[in-house]
Amino acid sequence: MIEKKLVERLRNKEQAAWKEFYEFYSSHLTYVCMRYIKGQEDVRDILQNSFIKIYHSINKFEYKGAGSLKAWITRLLINESLKFLRDTATLESSVSSDELPSIEDEIEEPLFDDIPESEILDMIRSLPDGYRMVFNLYVFEKKSHREIGVLLAIGESSSTSQFHRAKKILMQKIKTYNTLRINAL
Repeated sequence: MIEKKLVERLRNKEQAAWKEFYEFYSSHLTYVCMRYIKGQEDVRDILQNSFIKIYHSINKFEYKGAGSLKAWITRLLINESLKFLRDTATLESSVSSDELPSIEDEIEEPLFDDIPESEILDMIRSLPDGYRMVFNLYVFEKKSHREIGVLLAIGESSSTSQFHRAKKILMQKIKTYNTLRINAL
C-alpha cells in the first residue's frame, strides 16, 4: 500500500516523493547496475539516465501489487545497462581461447558461503562483458537462454556457452580465493 501511494505522489511530481524514491531505491539500483557495468563513472551515468527515464515514464507504470515498482525500475535499469554495453562493448569474450575453461570439463562446486558479498560482486564484475551479461541475466533475472539470445542478439547456444564459461571462471576465482584465505590462516 505504501508503494502504491508513493507511485501516486511520484505521478503528481511531488519533490519529496522523488527524494524518498531515490533514497529508498538508489542503493538497490546501484548494486544491480554494478553487476553489469565495471566503471564507476559509467555506473553513475546509467543510474542518472535511468532515474531520468523513470521520472518521464512513471505515468506509464502499472501498479500490479507489492514489489511491482521495484521490479519495473530494476528492469528499466537492466535495459539501460544492456544498451550501454551493446553500444560500447562486444559480446565476445576478451579472454584468449587458451585461458577459457572447456565447457565439457566437470564443474566442481567450491564453497562460497564464507566469501563476503562484495568479493563475489567483484568476481562477477571481473568477467568479460559478454559472459557477465549472460551470467547476470540467467542467474539474477531468471531469463532463459532463448530470452537472453533475443535480448543480446546472439544465438541461444552462444548464450549457453557463455554462461557455462562464466560459471567455470567464477568457480576458479572462488577456489583461488578460498585457497588464499586458508593459506593466510
